Amino acid sequence: MITFVVRNRNNNFKNIKMALEITDANFDELVLKSDKPVLVDFWAAWCGPCRMVGPIVDEIHTEYEGKAIVGKVDVDANQEFAAKYGVRNIPTVLIFKNGEVVDKQVGVAPKNVYTGKIDAAI
Repeated sequence: MITFVVRNRNNNFKNIKMALEITDANFDELVLKSDKPVLVDFWAAWCGPCRMVGPIVDEIHTEYEGKAIVGKVDVDANQEFAAKYGVRNIPTVLIFKNGEVVDKQVGVAPKNVYTGKIDAAI
């Protein structure tokens, strides 16, 4: 796991861990069989809006450690589950609980939108 340090608006530093890398090979184990809610960010490196959502997802991963699983699926390298869940636009964030999609956000949204969706699933 990679950890990096960021400075917030108040010039305070905090450690942020990068969200889990979810692939077609580990999706079943990390997402569908999880006993915790799971936030999955479907993204691609070439997608500008995805680069806006990425740091938000990384922060959420750090803040919800132990309470929820937070990860990212690169749709260019892992197309199976993006297709299975009808991901046609990115970024798309799906919230899973007990292996089922319980919420969805397409496009960029503020952090509180994503955390609200996770909180509702906890």
